[in-house]
Amino acid sequence: MRFDRKSRSVLTRHDLGRFAGRTLFDRIARTVCDAECLPRKELFESWEVARRVRRRIRGRRVIELAAGHALVAHLLLLLDATSESAVAVDAKPVPSASRLAAALVARWPALDGRVERRVDELTAVSIVASDLVVSVHACGALSDVVLDLAIRARAHVALLPCCHDEDACDTGGLLGFLPIPLAIDATRVARLRACGYKVLTQTIPEEITPHNRLIIASPATTRDPPPQ
Repeated sequence: MRFDRKSRSVLTRHDLGRFAGRTLFDRIARTVCDAECLPRKELFESWEVARRVRRRIRGRRVIELAAGHALVAHLLLLLDATSESAVAVDAKPVPSASRLAAALVARWPALDGRVERRVDELTAVSIVASDLVVSVHACGALSDVVLDLAIRARAHVALLPCCHDEDACDTGGLLGFLPIPLAIDATRVARLRACGYKVLTQTIPEEITPHNRLIIASPATTRDPPPQ
C-alpha cells in the first residue's frame, strides 16, 4: 500500500520501519513515531519548509507563529545550531505539543530549554529585526498578520500560506488573470517587494499539500516600510 504523505493519520510506532535510514530526517521521523501524537502530513510539511528555509537563512532567533506542535521551530534549531533559541506562539493550546517536545529533547538534549512555547495572540509577541519569523499554514488572513508583524520589525520571514479567502485577503486585482489562491500569494510577494524585501518563491511537493507555495523573504534595504 502506498504511504500517503498528506494523510492526517497520526504517526505511531507501527510506522517506525518506514524510516529506517541514518539521515537526520529519518531520526526525527522515528522520534515523532515514538511520540505517537503528530499527523503524518505535519511531519513532511514541517521538514520540507524547514530545510528550504535553512538553505537561505542561517542563525537568528526563530519566531514560529500559528505554531501548533512547534515542530518547525525545533527543526530549524536542529538544522542550524547557530540559532540559539526559538519562540513558538499559537492562540490555542495544543496539548500534545508538550509530548512531542519532550520526545525531541530526549533524543537531542541540546534542545532543552531552547524552544519556548506560548499560548497567546500572535500580535502579542515582540519581534525584532534580527529574528526569523516562520509560519506553516496560518489560515487565510492570518498569513497576512504574519507578514504584517515581520515587515513592521524588518525581520526575515518564511511563510507557507493556506485557506486563501477572497473576502479576507487582498487579491491585488489579479483575478482576471489568476485563480484566487495564486492571486493572493502573488499580491503578498508584491507587497514584500514594495516594502524593500528580497523575495524567493518555491514550492514543496504537491503530494504533501496542495497549499504548497513557500515565500521566503529578507530585508534588502533599511528604509521604513510603507504605512500599514
